[in-house]
Amino acid sequence: MKTNNRRDFLRKSILGVSGAAIAPGLTGRGFLKAGSSPAIPELPVRILGKTGIKTPLISMGTSEATAPGMVRAAYEAGIKLFFSATYYGEGNNEKLVGEGLKGLPRDSFVVGTAVPSPQVDPRTGKFSSPFDAAAYIKKAEESLKRFGLDYVDFVLFPYAGKRETVTNDELLKALLQLKKQGKTKFLGIASHSDTVEALKAAADCGVYDIAMPAYNFKSTEKDALNTAIGYAAGKGMGIVAMKTTAGVFRSKSGPVYNSNAILKWVLQNQNITSIVSGMSNLEQMQKNILMIGDIKLTDQEMKDISMYFWSGEPGLYCQQCRECLPQCAENIDIPTFMRSYMYAYGYRNSRQAWNLLAEEDMPQKPCESCDDCKVICKSGFNVKERIQDISRLKKVPGELLFT
Repeated sequence: MKTNNRRDFLRKSILGVSGAAIAPGLTGRGFLKAGSSPAIPELPVRILGKTGIKTPLISMGTSEATAPGMVRAAYEAGIKLFFSATYYGEGNNEKLVGEGLKGLPRDSFVVGTAVPSPQVDPRTGKFSSPFDAAAYIKKAEESLKRFGLDYVDFVLFPYAGKRETVTNDELLKALLQLKKQGKTKFLGIASHSDTVEALKAAADCGVYDIAMPAYNFKSTEKDALNTAIGYAAGKGMGIVAMKTTAGVFRSKSGPVYNSNAILKWVLQNQNITSIVSGMSNLEQMQKNILMIGDIKLTDQEMKDISMYFWSGEPGLYCQQCRECLPQCAENIDIPTFMRSYMYAYGYRNSRQAWNLLAEEDMPQKPCESCDDCKVICKSGFNVKERIQDISRLKKVPGELLFT
């Protein structure tokens, strides 16, 4: 009975019933005005670069949402920025997000989606064949239909890394055409690897409005990454950070990180406008919203981060450095397997893990031909063990995960 009462309380709080704020301390200077909906709480905001958009410090990555009601609950809680991707649930996630936002004033929320190009080789970050502009534009248009919107606010080019890819003339022409036709207001990149190079390239070409880099306390070469983020922000780009929890769970079976500590750590960087957080339940959403009410790190939170950093635990977060690729005798796309492993065990998102594997052309029994794995991972992963573990997921019928 207590559990039900607590759930009812959380549900009422998260929906902002009767115009009540989500919690004390979440009103005051620097907060977003809810406009036509006075019942929606005001959350602390930063300005998203040259777009001028005032967005709360927390945004919603929708890949973990399983029902439109979760998206609507986030909106009613004050979250205004939502990110999806064409490859989340094979496009079904975009439908879910559109349904969750249906009927709301179009200027009261911001939607972005990642539209990849199949011509980009994830192993190199370069185009393996000529970019197909017509196919790319068609793919973006299909996203609009799934959302049920006339336009999206952001089209993001994902897996951005190498300068030659980010600044490819044909890609830029396609993106600008989408913008000219009113199908998107702004353009951006999302980067898992070669992020420093990608950020500088995007800032230099002057076409992109925002960047979504992977950024967390485990990020390597933090000085170079912070410099690149500052450089892009100085050129007017808005920065929205992803992969900020470095996998939530510290190992395959737990325990978890202090999420408040590691999310606050990200927001200490003033060049980062907002954190993209995958939220799958109301409790998690409320926890995130309470966190941004006061982002100052406590002494205990700083100790926790220091302990995580120096513990020597390999963790679940893959840096996507690609240093493993030339070491593999079977030529396996190890970074993709490691990302899938992180989604499955770090975020408990088996659907996204399955999606990654479904796109992978892998051996029937990967790693079996090698008695001893010669790959040395800079993060300390047992590569063979993780690949053999996560590859089992591909044998599970997708419909079992998407129902």
